[in-house]
Amino acid sequence: MYILGNGRLITRDGALPYLPDGGVVIDGTKIAAVGATAELRGRYPEAAFLDARGGVIMPGLVNAHTHIYSALARGLSINGFNPTNFYEVLDGQWWYIDRHLTLAGTRASADALYMDCIKQGVTTIFDHHASFGEIPGSLFQIAESARRFGVRSCLCYEVSDRDGEEKADQAVRENRDWLDECEKNPSDMLAAMFGGHALFTISDRTFEKMTAANSGRTGFHIHVSEGMNDVYDSLQNYGRRPVQRLQDHGILGPKTILGHCIHVNTAEMDIIQATGTMCVNNPESNMGNAVGCSPVLQLMKRGITVGLGTDAYTNDMLESLKAALAIQRHNACMPNVGWGEATAMLFQNNPAIGEKYFGVPLGRLAPGAAADVIVMDYKPFTPFSDANIDGHMLFGMTGRQCQTTICNGRVLMRDRELVGVDEEAVNAHILEESKKLWGALNHCRY
Repeated sequence: MYILGNGRLITRDGALPYLPDGGVVIDGTKIAAVGATAELRGRYPEAAFLDARGGVIMPGLVNAHTHIYSALARGLSINGFNPTNFYEVLDGQWWYIDRHLTLAGTRASADALYMDCIKQGVTTIFDHHASFGEIPGSLFQIAESARRFGVRSCLCYEVSDRDGEEKADQAVRENRDWLDECEKNPSDMLAAMFGGHALFTISDRTFEKMTAANSGRTGFHIHVSEGMNDVYDSLQNYGRRPVQRLQDHGILGPKTILGHCIHVNTAEMDIIQATGTMCVNNPESNMGNAVGCSPVLQLMKRGITVGLGTDAYTNDMLESLKAALAIQRHNACMPNVGWGEATAMLFQNNPAIGEKYFGVPLGRLAPGAAADVIVMDYKPFTPFSDANIDGHMLFGMTGRQCQTTICNGRVLMRDRELVGVDEEAVNAHILEESKKLWGALNHCRY
């Protein structure tokens, strides 16, 4: 048992939203108590004390959609790559990368992303993996990295027909095998979804294989209408819009995540709402790929749970929060919209999505909640309390101000030093794997 205290405490819990000098008592994997620092130290005199040194103590952040497989692309330039549309971005970069990703490369990618998450206060991720260079065992490699670094992770594999039936079948089996593993060894740290790429790369036959292998055991995590490719393909080849096609195959439901949902119409929104299906917005990625702006305001007005992801464009959820607000205002041509929706996505909906898969209270500091806690090195020069914390998040804080990260009661980073990790050695291994990948992509040595 230990106390993390001496900080500005933001709980995201209505019972005690803010204390100017507060802390939490962590007992095992759960929060045992929340209160003023002096009061907690008096109640638990034998507990060790972790000093937040005046920083902001707050719940760990959740990323509802990311891609570990893209971690080694930072700084990469692919010879001759000059995309002019979304399909060329996929085929010329991301599919090209994952076709060359080995199990060792997958493990290195996971190590890199997990370290970056810890440094930016992200304690839970929903990953959507692809490594068509070597599929079998890839989710298990990621899981080993998740255990090592201690980040709560829901994993799935991206089923797609883009590289042929054999690869698609391997992807289905990888999802099934990981789901079997999670059912045999249930955990509040590792969970399974059933992944699928965009609909324009998945045939009806493959959808049937996916639903058969899943057998209703978990939700699906799938890209939907990110680009117009999905819409055109569904209408031209199946006579249905993408969400209708998903409904036909029994993909929708309260545990399914639809990533992006940019080009969905009102009829599709109604189907999403009626089935209790969740969506995840990835604003920076959408802007970078020039695919459009998700109708988040309309989706949330219908009561649809919309989470916030990064699509691995960044691992900084506060950066993604800022982008989410800006693009919604820009798209609506109104400077007074989106604030409530953007902050709700990150601070309410992402934890709610996480709770469906991990079965523990996330995103708030309260007795009985998961001990996922971060400390931000943020010294405000304007008034600060629960009344304006979101304004400070949007216009002051960044992920890199995280100085301490705790997940499931385990201290992963303290005073910006990773705990129990030889970061230089891990970085050296990641660099070697990235050199191999870059060399394979550009047919040269690095």
